[in-house]
Amino acid sequence: MAQDSWPGPAHNDRAVTDAEFEWMAQRYSDSGVYGDPVYNSAVVTAGTGLSVNVRSFVHASVRGHAWYSGTSTVTLAIAANASGSTRIDRVVLRLDRSAWTVRAVVKQGTPGGGAPALTQDSGDTGVFEIPLANVTLLSGATSVTVTRNELYVGARIRPCTSTTRNPNPVPGEMAYERDTGRVRLYTGSGWSSLFDDSGVIEINAPTVAWSNETACVLEKRNGSVHLRLGSFIRAAGTLAADIDSRLPAIIPADYRHPTRDQYVPVYISGAKPGRITVYSKANDERAGQCWLTNKPSISNGDAVLTQASISWAVD
Repeated sequence: MAQDSWPGPAHNDRAVTDAEFEWMAQRYSDSGVYGDPVYNSAVVTAGTGLSVNVRSFVHASVRGHAWYSGTSTVTLAIAANASGSTRIDRVVLRLDRSAWTVRAVVKQGTPGGGAPALTQDSGDTGVFEIPLANVTLLSGATSVTVTRNELYVGARIRPCTSTTRNPNPVPGEMAYERDTGRVRLYTGSGWSSLFDDSGVIEINAPTVAWSNETACVLEKRNGSVHLRLGSFIRAAGTLAADIDSRLPAIIPADYRHPTRDQYVPVYISGAKPGRITVYSKANDERAGQCWLTNKPSISNGDAVLTQASISWAVD
């Protein structure tokens, strides 16, 4: 079959079917109610007896098909429940492709079985449902309890990779990097990280002078690096108090602070205090390296125990 596009003069004299419209419009807007769950009142509330009310003047979209609740309250009946078990129904917005209509309807649940699953058929037939509320009906009850559960239309996040973000973004634009798992926000001056998770990264870097007694690890979460250096054992004779020494750990390039060195307090065998300096990316000779820089004399076999984890922002 040849390529096609619509609407246009070359496609069926500009006529577009309902199915073609859905394919075209389903991503114009996320399926959901227009509004906000904090500032807008519930779309569905308990009615008189076994009924619920859908409030007026509500707009929504389901797969690109607009829905309007109308200028007056819509009342929907709830079937009686004499099963002996509690039943949970759903009120849903349903796109019915047999008539190409969107309507608020009650989807009855199974007693004792929880809320019924939404049906979301793809393609040109079937139905597509989004939730508005859950309706709880005790066995033999003459009234219902409604729990609001509206799905709201949200802001859009563009999928991309770390090298294919929009070259001309606007402030407030968000991007989800599929290759890194990061969610990024464009502030007007650059991209900032809203969410990322590196997992646990071991950063041991063996040296002749020191051994790792406890593994050194870091994690990057949401633009911040969290470092735990663990503990070290002196393995190459006495270290004079006035001599700095590189410890067996190094921060990978992507996780180094761009400009500022970081400091970690330590205890050395004999309850003697000291300090480790974690060098920033800006240090040409020691970038990412961890050095014991403030300390007394250290003997072979002495332990260096870090007293705190530290963190810093990288983006």
